[in-house]
Amino acid sequence: MAGVVKQLLARPIQVADMVTKAADEAQSFKQDCQEIKGKTEKLAGLLRQVARASNDIYERPTRRIVDETEQVLDKALTLVLKCGATGFLGRLFTIIPAAAFRKLSMQLENSIGDVSWLLAVSGDNRDDEYLGLPPIAANEPILCLIWEQIANLYTGTLEERADASASLVSLARDNDRYGKLIIEEGGVVPLLKLAKEGNLEGQENAARAIGLLGRDAESVEQIVNAGVCAVFAKILKEGQMKVQSIVAWAVSELAAHHPKCQDHFSQNNIIRFLVSHIAFETVEEHSKYTIVNKQGVSSIHSVLVASKGPDSHKKEETESNINRSLGNRAAPTQMQNVVANTLKGKNPTPPQPNNQANHPKGGQQVPHAKSNHHPRHVSISGTSIKGREFEDPATKAQMKAMAARALWQLCKGNLSICRSITESRALLCLAILLEKSTDDVKYYSAMALVEITAVAEQNADLRRSSFKPTSPAARAVVDQLLKIIEKTDTELLVPCIKTIGHLARTFRATETRIVTPLVKLLDETEPEVSMEAVMALNKFATPKNFLHVNHSKAIVEAGGVKHLIQLVYFGEQMVQFPSLTLLCYIAYNIPDSEVLAQDEVLIVLEWASKQAHLSGDPDIDDLLPEAKSRLELYQSRGKRFH
Repeated sequence: MAGVVKQLLARPIQVADMVTKAADEAQSFKQDCQEIKGKTEKLAGLLRQVARASNDIYERPTRRIVDETEQVLDKALTLVLKCGATGFLGRLFTIIPAAAFRKLSMQLENSIGDVSWLLAVSGDNRDDEYLGLPPIAANEPILCLIWEQIANLYTGTLEERADASASLVSLARDNDRYGKLIIEEGGVVPLLKLAKEGNLEGQENAARAIGLLGRDAESVEQIVNAGVCAVFAKILKEGQMKVQSIVAWAVSELAAHHPKCQDHFSQNNIIRFLVSHIAFETVEEHSKYTIVNKQGVSSIHSVLVASKGPDSHKKEETESNINRSLGNRAAPTQMQNVVANTLKGKNPTPPQPNNQANHPKGGQQVPHAKSNHHPRHVSISGTSIKGREFEDPATKAQMKAMAARALWQLCKGNLSICRSITESRALLCLAILLEKSTDDVKYYSAMALVEITAVAEQNADLRRSSFKPTSPAARAVVDQLLKIIEKTDTELLVPCIKTIGHLARTFRATETRIVTPLVKLLDETEPEVSMEAVMALNKFATPKNFLHVNHSKAIVEAGGVKHLIQLVYFGEQMVQFPSLTLLCYIAYNIPDSEVLAQDEVLIVLEWASKQAHLSGDPDIDDLLPEAKSRLELYQSRGKRFH
């Protein structure tokens, strides 16, 4: 930085010296030239002072001020050289307007003010009284304030830097254009440095400012290029929890406004650190999971080691260890049962047939036990958790909420990140948070599940590996989603319906508890809820679903046909389209259904085919005639046999 500033200042100082020498040699307008000389010497002195203080000079305004000053000095040199013409003819043909000296004098005064302000905000003249707005920023006063705050970030004390970051937070929050100016004027790098090295207040303000600055893809790209990923990863690993929660929020903001940055965060292990935060005190850490009770900590890892013995005595001992690790409660919670059932999956005894609670091998949920009897303590993320247990509950809840929010935005449409999240066993954590966390944590956890399952819906490998029916974590997620849907919790209802819809192709034919709660929501007064329920049921009944016939029968048995007819006739247009599509799927899949004949679904389809507002959708235009023809065929055949 010092070398760059000195290089910038070399020519203006040289020109200033030339102006001073030319003013002494002036043959005309000597008094005016001496006035120019005095101001030029003052300006040259300030420029030399800037050169001496170049280590503390803020580069961005320095470039603009030096460029402006150099232009003024070039004008001064041209004018003073004209006054050096000798002889009568030389002076006669050298025309200098009277106003030229006044204008130049004013420009020199402005340059003196600009350079003085630059020294003041850069720390060289801090004892002087505040100089106010520099002339160069007269047309854009906010630029001066931004320069001043960024300069404080570079050269101020920790308290001054914290105050400056708070001011930038206020500016970035108030106006998008101010945020762009902060980025253009080089504010990101010192903010990141403050986030990494500042006091608590400064770190919080800096992280918050970074999140506010990333309001569009271009801004996020510049922030990422400045090194935000590495800084945020370090904070999420080692920082104070209050700062970590703001960093997690900032990550969610950056990812939301520029999804292409998702992989940059992933490459810096931020996914791993975020999963660690939602797992902290949710599923305790010890070789992936540890269950904590009042008496102490019992490791699933050690339980697995105990379960290696072939005789029944060791099996009984294993069950005893599991019971102790669950706290010896008479009625263990559902999540404790999930973890215990995961362990039972290690038992070589095959599961009973037709048992929906079957579980995969233990390796799917818990790492293989080592051959020795001294298991290592392995963190889920490698993150140090020292001191986190002493944070207040509100801070812990806020951290979980922001970590879930960040995961929600990071996994949108990103297969590799979704795979990382599911492989880290975060699904079980999200299911637990859905069950017993605060409202914000529940909401963001639900939204994260929406995005993960949306990716799984489009990727068969992820669907099979992470959401197979025998997976305890996947079953825990489904159980919590169904609980929320059955309670019709309005805030979480829509994301939970979407998630169930995304998982439609993972359910077995014997899984009969899914369809009925969705069918009941067709009678919901909120159009958005009805629409989401219909769209989810469409994913069960579509021919793309291998079990579409079974699911269509389940929808009919649950009384869905009457609700769908009502929605097709009287629902809002956003509900009519998916309702008609679902009715067509059902008619196509099970045209011989007696219920369809009794409810006169064929009449409904004929009516719909004549409605202009229901035409024009490619899916309906292709599907409706097929559904009608199949229904006509089977119903006419039924009448003939009747």
